[in-house]
Amino acid sequence: MVSASDLEAALDQVRSSAAGPVAGVFGPSSITWRIDREAVIFLGAGRALLLQLTHPWVAAAIAEHSKTLSDPIGRFHRTFDIVFAMVFGSLDRALLSSRQLHRRHGMIVGAMPETVGPFAAGSRYCANDIPSLRWVHATLVETALMAHDLVLPPLSEEERERYWAESRTFGALFGLTGDDLPADWAGFADYTSAMTQSDTLTVSPAAREIAAQIFGGARPWLRPPRWYRALTARMLPERLRAGFGFELDARDERAADNALRWIRRVYPKLPDRLRYVGPYQEAQARLRGEAQPDWMTRCLNRAWIGRSQMDVRGKG
Repeated sequence: MVSASDLEAALDQVRSSAAGPVAGVFGPSSITWRIDREAVIFLGAGRALLLQLTHPWVAAAIAEHSKTLSDPIGRFHRTFDIVFAMVFGSLDRALLSSRQLHRRHGMIVGAMPETVGPFAAGSRYCANDIPSLRWVHATLVETALMAHDLVLPPLSEEERERYWAESRTFGALFGLTGDDLPADWAGFADYTSAMTQSDTLTVSPAAREIAAQIFGGARPWLRPPRWYRALTARMLPERLRAGFGFELDARDERAADNALRWIRRVYPKLPDRLRYVGPYQEAQARLRGEAQPDWMTRCLNRAWIGRSQMDVRGKG
């Protein structure tokens, strides 16, 4: 488990390598900012969530402790609020978000309601468990790059290594140390491949129910469009896609292909104000010394994180 002292030790390392108090953990010259500023990474949001659900502990924790089903928009905002604060917030804001996440995870404990894969009924789970955190971290890192590369020019081999080196720092904000994470991109690719083939990832009844509620139209006004559902399913490893019961017919494939073709043509031509997420634009305003982001950035922030500004939350 990641204890509070473990987290503080990891944050000391983050602080020592950070871009600066104003620039935050990564800063404007980082590959992380270059990827995570793109609104197109939302194409992978469904994939990342589903991959997290394939870890039975994560699925059980979400089913028993999360408001995902009763408040899906709130869940979306809370998730992106945490991630974007870590990536684009000032250094103090990023560290605060890390500590808040750890405290929230510390309250998420329970017992498996049934045996799933290697996890026996009655076995205890905790959200601050290192293997579970490592998998959640991996889904965020891998999926962001996959979504980026679907639409924009893919990173070079050297850029991928830089991206992974920065992702190890991102992992430290979860309390993960260098020993908890692969040393290079090849090691990370080996880890994700081994995980997707292992029975550690098993689609439980709870995972299927959550996925069906989100993607199957239990709330029709929130149901993702056909092309997004098809693209999400297509981005999953085949074994896990089958575990969720996702089947793609010719109409699904055409919908995904047509949407991708349109996005690839239009998205790179969008003005930066529409293309880049609000928290990135707020970070740029902060670097320029502006007291607060302008009205358009505040509106974008409300869409992405449910608030007008990242760096206004009180300490706690």
